[in-house]
Amino acid sequence: MFNAADEERQRGVRRMKTTATGLLVLVALVYVFATWAQHAGGGGGWAGYVAAAAEAGMVGALADWFAVTALFRRPLGLPIPHTAIIPTKKDQLGVSLGEFVGENFLSADVVRTRLHALGIGGRVGAWLADPAHADRVTDELATALRGALTVLRDSDVQAVVGEAITRRAETAEIAPGVGKTLERIVADGGHRRAVDLVCVKAHDWLVTHGESVMDAVQGGAPGWTPRFVDRKIGDRVYKELLRFVTEMRDMPHHPARGAVDRFLSDFAADLQSDTDTRARVERLKSEVLARGEVQDIIASAWSAVRSMILSAAEDERSELRLRVRASLLSLGSRLATDGRLQAKVEGWIEGAVVYVVTTYRAEITSLITDTVAGWDAEHTSRKIEAHIGRDLQFIRINGTVVGALAGLLIYTVSQALGA
Repeated sequence: MFNAADEERQRGVRRMKTTATGLLVLVALVYVFATWAQHAGGGGGWAGYVAAAAEAGMVGALADWFAVTALFRRPLGLPIPHTAIIPTKKDQLGVSLGEFVGENFLSADVVRTRLHALGIGGRVGAWLADPAHADRVTDELATALRGALTVLRDSDVQAVVGEAITRRAETAEIAPGVGKTLERIVADGGHRRAVDLVCVKAHDWLVTHGESVMDAVQGGAPGWTPRFVDRKIGDRVYKELLRFVTEMRDMPHHPARGAVDRFLSDFAADLQSDTDTRARVERLKSEVLARGEVQDIIASAWSAVRSMILSAAEDERSELRLRVRASLLSLGSRLATDGRLQAKVEGWIEGAVVYVVTTYRAEITSLITDTVAGWDAEHTSRKIEAHIGRDLQFIRINGTVVGALAGLLIYTVSQALGA
């Protein structure tokens, strides 16, 4: 469809057509007048020169009118071969234009040379080094991140995360890693606080539930023993157990603590080297992972991570946004000053663009050919004429003037040689 700009161009074309046609009419009138003067005998020698110039000017004007008109339509509606070139050859012109663009603008050497001349690395670095630009990029990244998290369905992401974590946990053997970690903890004495906590809690529980412990001991006694004996044995067992736990709680070098240390050290070694222990740990891992409660916990991890990321993306003073901004500024400063980094970044960009251009050149050029093929022939002709028709009318004007000068020159030479 023609827009307002096309309509204005079309009016300009019509004005130039009127000018070119008016010039043709003018030289035709001059020719008639000069010919009449020449035959009437009142024009002297000048009439022949003027008539020859005007005649050649008409020929030049008509020839160029035919050439210009033949581009867009059939002159006078006559089915002359090789006329109405644009309407009839529109698809071929589109193919040729696509091939021309592909060969001369989308070649690897042209693209690489042009990109290298732009100095993209230094320009991007200088732009990013500006704090205002770094803030803008940070805001845009935060917006994009929020948009992506909003679009993603939690159920889909949870399923993917759960499957990824479970598959990773199932394929990775955890026993050696747990053994090494436990070995370092025991060597550094990090487990002693846990032992202290267990001893304190055990002591407090025994103090609070003394009657329950004695009842449990009495309940396991044979039925034929007297009740007071059972009571005395239960009381004795309870006191000895309380004493043991109290001593273990208060004595850092209690033998039982040393036994715990040795047990943990041996267990850490078995986790790393004992085949049977490692196999048991793997079976236990599989059983734990298979439980529905564990799968729910793994799946719900996405919700927590998502909320954390959204909160950090929305807060302009969050650690995430501050770190992103600082990284952008640092990257910009390095890109602006480090020639090696610039060359590396520009090499990546050039390689990526060249790959896209060379791989999808046919698809890119087909955009031109398919677009041109989809245009209406008449509409295409009118639109092209609106854009270049004004300049083409100067060809008609120039043809008139040049033809007249050529005719005058030829007539002059003929008269000189004839004399």
